[in-house]
Amino acid sequence: NRHHYNLLSDSSRGAGGNYTVSSAALNHTGVYVCRAEREKSVFKTQHSNTQLLWVTVSLIVSPSRTQHFTSVSLSLSCEDQSNSTGWRVRRYTDGGRLEDCSSLYRGSQTGSTCTISSTITSHTGVYWCESESGEKHHPVNITVHSGVILESPVHPVTEGDHLTLRCLYRHTTSPNLRADFYKDGSLIQNQTTEMSITTVSKSHEGFYYCKHPERGESPKSWISVR
Repeated sequence: NRHHYNLLSDSSRGAGGNYTVSSAALNHTGVYVCRAEREKSVFKTQHSNTQLLWVTVSLIVSPSRTQHFTSVSLSLSCEDQSNSTGWRVRRYTDGGRLEDCSSLYRGSQTGSTCTISSTITSHTGVYWCESESGEKHHPVNITVHSGVILESPVHPVTEGDHLTLRCLYRHTTSPNLRADFYKDGSLIQNQTTEMSITTVSKSHEGFYYCKHPERGESPKSWISVR
């Protein structure tokens, strides 16, 4: 066989043909094969077909938006293809302080999920997933605001996709406000309950916010296009 494979140090013949990665990390990404050998012989089979294992992680935010009301529940979960619990959620505060989820007000970490049971404005910051070895992935800006908020996507939008932005206010019968929408400080759509971009292009990247004449304006959110 012209390919060279490294024997996994914790692989053994007594495993019944199974191998378990107990805490998947990005360095487990690679091409895997197996082969059998007789118990009392040096005879070994050929390598099996190759199997690509690709370990990725992403920060899943629920509700799925970058801006959130105060006094609501917020969940941030690090998810990869193996459902590993070897990840934790960490953040930088607006003041640049590094914090674990469990040190946040009303925050708790269970496995790879960070739950904030009641949000306050100081929960605003940059959140990301961090592996046991200190690798950082998927930073996300989270803003907590007591008034009007902009409903915008957490992760970058793909060119060609459809994008809808909404202006939300929880103290009304319908949370959707008829508002003005701005990009990089310029009015782009006025007095509408939602702003739609049918085909996203790189030119749509920028800072967005919405403004209601009586309820006020939302914080700004950066929308990235990939």
